[in-house]
Amino acid sequence: MQYDNDAKQLKYRVLKIVAENEFKGTLEENLDQIPYDVIPGPLPEFRCCIYREREIIRERMTAARGITLPHQTENGIVGVLPAACEGCPISRFTVTDNCQRCLAKKCQAACPFGAISVTGRGAYIDPNKCRECGRCAEACPYHAISDTMRPCLRACPVDAIIMDENKQAAIDYSKCISCGACTKNCPFGAITDRSYIVNVIDLIKSDTPVYAVFAPAIEGHFGAANVGMLKAALKKLGFTDAVEVSLGADATSYHEAHELVEAVENHTKLTTSCCPAFVDMIEKHFPKVIPYISKTASPMTMTVRYLKAENPDIKVVFIGPCIAKKLEAQKVQDTADYVITFEELIAMFDAQGINPADMADNEQDGSLAGKNFAVSGGVSAAVAQVLDEEGIELPFSCVKCNGAAECKKALMLLNAGRFKDDMIEGMACEGGCVSGPGGVETALRLKKNRTKLLSEADNRGIVENFKQHDFSKINMEQR
Repeated sequence: MQYDNDAKQLKYRVLKIVAENEFKGTLEENLDQIPYDVIPGPLPEFRCCIYREREIIRERMTAARGITLPHQTENGIVGVLPAACEGCPISRFTVTDNCQRCLAKKCQAACPFGAISVTGRGAYIDPNKCRECGRCAEACPYHAISDTMRPCLRACPVDAIIMDENKQAAIDYSKCISCGACTKNCPFGAITDRSYIVNVIDLIKSDTPVYAVFAPAIEGHFGAANVGMLKAALKKLGFTDAVEVSLGADATSYHEAHELVEAVENHTKLTTSCCPAFVDMIEKHFPKVIPYISKTASPMTMTVRYLKAENPDIKVVFIGPCIAKKLEAQKVQDTADYVITFEELIAMFDAQGINPADMADNEQDGSLAGKNFAVSGGVSAAVAQVLDEEGIELPFSCVKCNGAAECKKALMLLNAGRFKDDMIEGMACEGGCVSGPGGVETALRLKKNRTKLLSEADNRGIVENFKQHDFSKINMEQR
């Protein structure tokens, strides 16, 4: 695999070498040697020296083995690699040449920390006194003070990234929703997700039957490989069987459609429950809205429960582009035993020399609407399709939130009692799950691949597909 992002490429190199060694059973004995294999030296590849680079590899191996990083909580999904974090030694607020050296000196008056002085050349901000409150920039009548925020801070939708005493990034887990925006936007790859790749490899090497269930977002992330090819590749990797989670999406659509009918009849609101980062945003930042969260289980949980109803002794691994699904696996009972991302899956495939595109099978588990749960607007579209298929006339309005920023705006209105629509569809990632931080393909190639693959899907209905599978034995509620 060759990424167009060197930070992502380094993560892949570590995941692949960890996977190779774990499949061979040599990981523990090679832990000390692997940093030297990845960074042979004597010249550094991407940082100041090979010693720091090797320490970054050691920290990446810690995350890849599912071990808690420094300052990471036991259940924290994302964590900071201290050696990789540059501390971004930039001054967030900088006086530009637009400063007119005005007499009012509003910037200086606005600063509560005495960080601004005015010289003959204009205003000056003392970085040792500045607390980055931004009042100076707001006060300047010429907008002469620029605001350059660190990428991780800017990316986080819930202000969960903080700076420690050394100006390195740290995570406030009381606010973090595990969306992974910081992991995707840090230019140094210094924030990463906890990996369960070692646990999964050990599981598929054991005698336990292990099923893989993969997110509808998968189509397009592995080139021209269709669902059947991916299933065959997963079985070749060692899984007992594999199922497309679009099947569970059909069940979610069916149950949530009827839940929406009840909500509209009772003149209340409904927020979708498929995106775990969106749900965590509500629970941590808008607790008044919790009663409106859909009680319907997510497609992942639906699929896992469906499989375990017939085979209670199996283990199930969910595979998707979403880091927050690892959070859902911790919070929800009887859902996936482990969650890995497409990044981790492709490292496992490459470690074993498996190319899904070389497979020949082709099959489909869910409807086209179920597959489109992966894109923004797909959930509410599927709910509307269920109502149409069942002949239920229910005019309803839905705000489709494309990304965490839009989610926050809609939730603020709902929290204040000013939300006028019936439903909020929340997707923390812009574009939907297909754009999740654990994906492997660029947006342009993904769209091209996905358009072709979805054009080959059959036109089975949601209700038809739901009723052909027996979901009567499972609990269809999330909590």
